[in-house]
Amino acid sequence: MAHQVLVLNASYEPINVCSLQRAVVLLLKEKAEVLEQSHLRIRTASSSFVKPHVIRLVYLVRVPRYEARKITRRALFARDDYRCQYCGAGNRLTVDHVVPRSRGGRSSWDNVVTSCAPCNSRKGDSLPNEIAMFPKRSPRAPSPSVFITVAAPHRPKAWEPYLGSLAA
Repeated sequence: MAHQVLVLNASYEPINVCSLQRAVVLLLKEKAEVLEQSHLRIRTASSSFVKPHVIRLVYLVRVPRYEARKITRRALFARDDYRCQYCGAGNRLTVDHVVPRSRGGRSSWDNVVTSCAPCNSRKGDSLPNEIAMFPKRSPRAPSPSVFITVAAPHRPKAWEPYLGSLAA
Protein backbone atom coordinates (compact mmCIF):
# COMPACT_ATOMS: atom_id res chain seq x y z
CA MET A 1 0.00 0.00 0.00
CA ALA A 2 1.20 3.50 -0.80
CA HIS A 3 2.29 5.66 2.11
CA GLN A 4 -0.54 7.97 3.17
CA VAL A 5 -0.26 11.23 5.08
CA LEU A 6 -2.89 12.80 7.31
CA VAL A 7 -3.54 16.45 6.39
CA LEU A 8 -4.70 18.87 9.08
CA ASN A 9 -6.10 22.32 8.52
CA ALA A 10 -4.28 25.25 10.13
CA SER A 11 -6.77 24.84 13.00
CA TYR A 12 -5.54 21.23 13.50
CA GLU A 13 -8.82 19.80 12.18
CA PRO A 14 -8.29 16.59 10.15
CA ILE A 15 -9.45 17.37 6.62
CA ASN A 16 -7.92 14.83 4.26
CA VAL A 17 -5.57 11.97 3.59
CA CYS A 18 -3.10 12.42 0.76
CA SER A 19 -0.27 10.51 -0.89
CA LEU A 20 3.34 10.89 0.18
CA GLN A 21 4.08 12.61 -3.14
CA ARG A 22 1.35 15.22 -2.59
CA ALA A 23 2.55 15.83 0.98
CA VAL A 24 6.13 16.42 -0.21
CA VAL A 25 4.90 18.93 -2.80
CA LEU A 26 2.96 20.82 -0.10
CA LEU A 27 6.06 20.84 2.11
CA LEU A 28 8.40 21.97 -0.67
CA LYS A 29 6.04 24.81 -1.58
CA GLU A 30 5.98 25.74 2.11
CA LYS A 31 2.20 25.33 2.23
CA ALA A 32 2.45 22.79 5.06
CA GLU A 33 4.64 21.81 7.98
CA VAL A 34 5.49 18.37 9.36
CA LEU A 35 3.94 17.50 12.73
CA GLU A 36 4.74 13.77 12.85
CA GLN A 37 7.48 12.05 10.90
CA SER A 38 8.96 8.64 10.30
CA HIS A 39 12.51 7.75 11.19
CA LEU A 40 12.94 7.04 7.46
CA ARG A 41 14.05 9.72 5.04
CA ILE A 42 13.33 10.51 1.41
CA ARG A 43 16.57 10.99 -0.48
CA THR A 44 17.15 12.82 -3.74
CA ALA A 45 20.39 13.39 -5.63
CA SER A 46 21.03 16.64 -3.78
CA SER A 47 19.06 16.52 -0.53
CA SER A 48 17.19 14.50 2.05
CA PHE A 49 13.73 15.01 3.62
CA VAL A 50 11.87 13.48 6.54
CA LYS A 51 9.08 11.09 5.59
CA PRO A 52 5.93 12.75 7.02
CA HIS A 53 3.04 10.94 8.73
CA VAL A 54 1.04 14.07 9.64
CA ILE A 55 1.24 17.51 8.06
CA ARG A 56 -0.54 20.76 8.92
CA LEU A 57 -1.43 23.40 6.38
CA VAL A 58 0.04 26.79 7.28
CA TYR A 59 -3.10 28.59 6.11
CA LEU A 60 -6.75 27.92 6.88
CA VAL A 61 -8.72 26.37 4.03
CA ARG A 62 -12.49 26.42 3.82
CA VAL A 63 -13.65 22.81 3.83
CA PRO A 64 -17.04 22.09 2.29
CA ARG A 65 -19.64 21.08 4.84
CA TYR A 66 -19.90 17.33 5.06
CA GLU A 67 -23.53 17.53 3.91
CA ALA A 68 -22.26 18.96 0.63
CA ARG A 69 -19.72 16.22 0.00
CA LYS A 70 -20.49 13.83 -2.81
CA ILE A 71 -22.35 10.66 -1.88
CA THR A 72 -20.33 7.55 -2.71
CA ARG A 73 -21.23 3.94 -2.00
CA ARG A 74 -18.09 3.51 0.09
CA ALA A 75 -18.85 6.56 2.25
CA LEU A 76 -22.52 5.58 2.61
CA PHE A 77 -21.69 2.00 3.61
CA ALA A 78 -19.06 3.25 6.09
CA ARG A 79 -21.55 5.73 7.58
CA ASP A 80 -24.03 2.87 8.14
CA ASP A 81 -21.35 0.49 9.51
CA TYR A 82 -21.66 -1.81 6.48
CA ARG A 83 -25.07 -3.02 7.68
CA CYS A 84 -28.54 -3.01 6.11
CA GLN A 85 -30.53 -0.31 7.88
CA TYR A 86 -33.69 -2.41 7.68
CA CYS A 87 -32.65 -5.92 8.80
CA GLY A 88 -28.99 -5.58 9.87
CA ALA A 89 -27.53 -7.92 7.22
CA GLY A 90 -23.94 -7.28 6.20
CA ASN A 91 -23.86 -8.76 2.70
CA ARG A 92 -25.30 -7.96 -0.76
CA LEU A 93 -25.42 -4.28 0.14
CA THR A 94 -27.10 -1.70 -2.07
CA VAL A 95 -28.16 1.93 -1.83
CA ASP A 96 -31.81 2.63 -1.00
CA HIS A 97 -33.65 5.93 -1.22
CA VAL A 98 -35.94 6.17 1.83
CA VAL A 99 -38.31 8.34 -0.20
CA PRO A 100 -37.96 6.72 -3.65
CA ARG A 101 -36.79 8.89 -6.52
CA SER A 102 -39.98 7.88 -8.37
CA ARG A 103 -41.87 9.63 -5.56
CA GLY A 104 -39.77 12.80 -5.63
CA GLY A 105 -37.02 11.69 -3.23
CA ARG A 106 -33.60 13.24 -3.73
CA SER A 107 -30.18 11.65 -3.73
CA SER A 108 -29.01 13.38 -0.57
CA TRP A 109 -27.38 12.20 2.65
CA ASP A 110 -30.67 12.55 4.51
CA ASN A 111 -32.56 10.30 2.06
CA VAL A 112 -30.19 7.39 1.33
CA VAL A 113 -29.40 4.38 3.48
CA THR A 114 -27.53 1.11 3.12
CA SER A 115 -29.88 -1.76 2.33
CA CYS A 116 -29.35 -5.42 1.50
CA ALA A 117 -30.66 -6.50 -1.90
CA PRO A 118 -33.64 -8.48 -0.50
CA CYS A 119 -34.84 -5.54 1.66
CA ASN A 120 -34.32 -3.07 -1.19
CA SER A 121 -36.31 -5.32 -3.52
CA ARG A 122 -39.10 -5.83 -0.96
CA LYS A 123 -39.35 -2.07 -0.29
CA GLY A 124 -39.35 -1.24 -4.00
CA ASP A 125 -40.82 2.21 -4.61
CA SER A 126 -42.92 2.24 -1.43
CA LEU A 127 -42.66 4.83 1.29
CA PRO A 128 -41.50 3.48 4.67
CA ASN A 129 -44.91 3.95 6.33
CA GLU A 130 -46.74 2.17 3.49
CA ILE A 131 -44.80 -1.06 3.98
CA ALA A 132 -43.76 -0.65 7.64
CA MET A 133 -40.05 -0.71 6.79
CA PHE A 134 -38.24 2.01 8.67
CA PRO A 135 -34.44 2.47 8.77
CA LYS A 136 -32.88 1.62 12.16
CA ARG A 137 -31.17 5.03 12.15
CA SER A 138 -32.38 8.20 10.51
CA PRO A 139 -30.24 9.06 7.50
CA ARG A 140 -27.93 12.03 8.05
CA ALA A 141 -24.78 13.59 6.71
CA PRO A 142 -21.78 11.52 7.81
CA SER A 143 -19.28 12.65 10.40
CA PRO A 144 -15.80 13.72 9.25
CA SER A 145 -14.40 10.39 10.49
CA VAL A 146 -16.26 8.56 7.71
CA PHE A 147 -14.23 10.31 5.02
CA ILE A 148 -10.94 9.65 6.84
CA THR A 149 -11.95 5.97 7.30
CA VAL A 150 -12.83 5.59 3.63
CA ALA A 151 -9.56 7.21 2.52
CA ALA A 152 -7.41 5.24 4.99
CA PRO A 153 -9.04 2.17 6.56
CA HIS A 154 -5.80 1.35 8.43
CA ARG A 155 -4.65 4.38 10.40
CA PRO A 156 -1.06 4.67 11.60
CA LYS A 157 -0.61 5.15 15.37
CA ALA A 158 1.02 8.54 14.67
CA TRP A 159 -2.38 9.86 13.52
CA GLU A 160 -4.33 9.05 16.68
CA PRO A 161 -3.46 12.19 18.72
CA TYR A 162 -4.70 14.35 15.84
CA LEU A 163 -7.91 12.46 15.18
CA GLY A 164 -9.27 12.95 18.72
CA SER A 165 -12.98 12.23 18.61
CA LEU A 166 -12.60 10.80 15.09
CA ALA A 167 -10.42 7.98 16.41
CA ALA A 168 -13.41 5.80 17.35
